[in-house]
Amino acid sequence: MDGIFGSKTLQSVRAYQESHGISHARGNFFGVAGPRTLGSLGYEHTRTSVANLQTATAPYIPTAKLTAPAPSSAPGNLATSVINDAKRYIGTPYKWGGTSITGFDCSGLIQKVFKDNGLSLPRTTAQMWDATDAVSSPMPGDLVFFETRQGPSHVGIYMGNDQFIHSGSSTGVTITSMDNSYWSSRYLGARRLGADAL
Repeated sequence: MDGIFGSKTLQSVRAYQESHGISHARGNFFGVAGPRTLGSLGYEHTRTSVANLQTATAPYIPTAKLTAPAPSSAPGNLATSVINDAKRYIGTPYKWGGTSITGFDCSGLIQKVFKDNGLSLPRTTAQMWDATDAVSSPMPGDLVFFETRQGPSHVGIYMGNDQFIHSGSSTGVTITSMDNSYWSSRYLGARRLGADAL
């Protein structure tokens, strides 16, 4: 251990949480060592143990006031990875209930590429809608939802530049403009997996 909470540590925490069934109520493995994770390691939240932890970590806590960077529309590394993974499947046929290279339905594609990037999503479009948080305007990596039947019934990944990637029933995995008349008239909104997942 080098004391740095980098991408390898995050992956290790997520793997530990997944293997021990520790997840957020929505099913997301955030990679944060919260009470359930610490408890599974035998850590007891007592005044003594908290004081010991605070003393041990004090030298690593910055004392200068930190300023958050300005919001950016550029995708983060994880969002870029999710989008690039989805692009690998362009041309894969649509298959109702499909979750593999032999064929994807819309939510099967989303679940697959998010899972391949260490993020857990439920299986159906409606469940994904319920497991995510609304955002006013999508950023790359956010999910975009459409109503092809009553309620959220189609989902894709927003790529930026008013484009999304999805598995359409007549197209298979493809990139489509958000301005497409069919999809724009059925657009329900954009949602994000956890506050800082991507």
